[in-house]
Amino acid sequence: MYIEETQLDNFIRDSGLLTRAEFEEIEKKAKERHMTFSAALVAEGKLTEDDLRKVEAHILGIPFVDLKAQRIDFDTLSLIPEPIARNHNIIAFKRGDEALEVAMLDTDDLAAIEFVKKKVRLKILPRLTDAASIKSALLQYQKSLKAEFGDLIQGDIGDIKGIDEAKSEELSTSALKKLAEDVPVVRIVDTLLKHAILQGASDIHVEPLEKELLVRYRIDGILHDAMILPKNVGSSITARIKVLSNLKLDEKRLPQDGRFKVEISGEKVSLRVSTLPTHFGEKTVMRLLRETASGFSLEVLGFHGDALELVHNAMKQKTGMLLTTGPTGSGKTTTLYTVVDILNTPEVNISTIEDPIEYQMPRVNQTQVKPEIGLDFSMGLRTLMRQDPDIVMVGEIRDRETASLAINASLTGHLVLSTLHTNSAAGALPRLVDMKIEPFLIVSTVNLIIGQRLVRKLVGKEKFFLSKSGIETLGKTVDLGHILFALKNEKVVPKDATWDKIPFYKAAPAEESKDGYKGRVGIYEVLKVTPPIKEMIIHGATAIQVEDQAKKDGMLTMIEDGIFKAVQGLTTIEEVLRVVSE
Repeated sequence: MYIEETQLDNFIRDSGLLTRAEFEEIEKKAKERHMTFSAALVAEGKLTEDDLRKVEAHILGIPFVDLKAQRIDFDTLSLIPEPIARNHNIIAFKRGDEALEVAMLDTDDLAAIEFVKKKVRLKILPRLTDAASIKSALLQYQKSLKAEFGDLIQGDIGDIKGIDEAKSEELSTSALKKLAEDVPVVRIVDTLLKHAILQGASDIHVEPLEKELLVRYRIDGILHDAMILPKNVGSSITARIKVLSNLKLDEKRLPQDGRFKVEISGEKVSLRVSTLPTHFGEKTVMRLLRETASGFSLEVLGFHGDALELVHNAMKQKTGMLLTTGPTGSGKTTTLYTVVDILNTPEVNISTIEDPIEYQMPRVNQTQVKPEIGLDFSMGLRTLMRQDPDIVMVGEIRDRETASLAINASLTGHLVLSTLHTNSAAGALPRLVDMKIEPFLIVSTVNLIIGQRLVRKLVGKEKFFLSKSGIETLGKTVDLGHILFALKNEKVVPKDATWDKIPFYKAAPAEESKDGYKGRVGIYEVLKVTPPIKEMIIHGATAIQVEDQAKKDGMLTMIEDGIFKAVQGLTTIEEVLRVVSE
């Protein structure tokens, strides 16, 4: 239903919306700025985007609908999952016996129309609408939690004795505990936890706003609104979570940290709890950690080619350090667990010191740090060295003392695995120097550094090819020649492939996921500490200088590995750029 520019030009000229002089002026400016006539109309303020859509609807003979003041039946609205509605600007607003009317900004979005058609098994009738209508309709979503558990939660909310945040400050510990053990409160919290686990969430946010309580889930690295609850149930829900995690019920002025465990559908999950006083009440965040995991492999995590070989070679070393780097939630610990799982044979003694223990592993001696009684990483590591270990895993190197102990352990015949919070693999080296570790000790011990991020995986995709300008733009960000060499070397593309003939992919709705993404895969840069890099460290080189040398040695950077995986159809260019820029 594409409109030719000449159709729009003729309609505007014939409709009298502009005088002849105005029309000619807009036409002139459009040519000067290399814009379409319609874009120039909007740029000059002659029409708004929404006015333009109404004109397009009229020309195409498609009804235009205004949803700004319309309350849509929730059963009809929820026929299109909220991520699809948001990403494709499509709203289901009227259902008949044989057809479903959908409001769209772009009626040429055939992928979205086809997805909805397959899902509802009805004839789809596209209608044009404006951006304000889409925004208004999106506000009517309370996502799938309401659709799946709405009746249960709403029924229980009606049974809760709501307490205002200010009044909750005055309640005694026993009164708060009684509130937390109220059956409706218990059921609501259990329901929220169950739903988050079933959705594959990594975090649950319970956030008090001025007039309501917002529940959000982080799924595949992205926060999503899950449920809006009445403000006065916030104290009860927070109290219940505090009881579960053994926190002080009457302490609302200071942040608190705790943890508890649940088992749902046979899956054991540890929850790390953090409360924080905010202007509108206590905010609670729960990190979900699956305790049991199996089937670890470096290939499944996303390692390939030279990087995979380098990691395997580093694992064969009897001494030295293997480090993973990246921000919180980038998969560092999972990478280390995978390495431990591969190294875990009857011939070796493996000990770990962690915070928290994220996965339970057989035949591995895992210790949880407990700072409140003095058992921190440095004390734990010092003790582990008296336990005759062959391999030691330290959850994180946070300070000079832990770094020094880890270095000494690797110097005395142990293979040490650990993580650092840096933005790149090369950044780990100056970070250790900042911790007052002597450069000569770093070059004597650090064998390999892995920098990493997690990107969402595609399950629904559409093929496309980069334009010449798109290739040039991408080439300003990454070394396309280096990536192309790796793609050819690993036989992902033919030997004679060029970028204009190599396909990429966009996310498209799929049965497994409404927005085209499900699960995550790692993008990596694997830096081997080679003799030239050792020389640079001794002479105080910067992270950028070290990274440049690593690239000369053949290292793919994280963003380059991401583009490599985008060519494989594992993810999208947009997702790689989003994650690397964070």
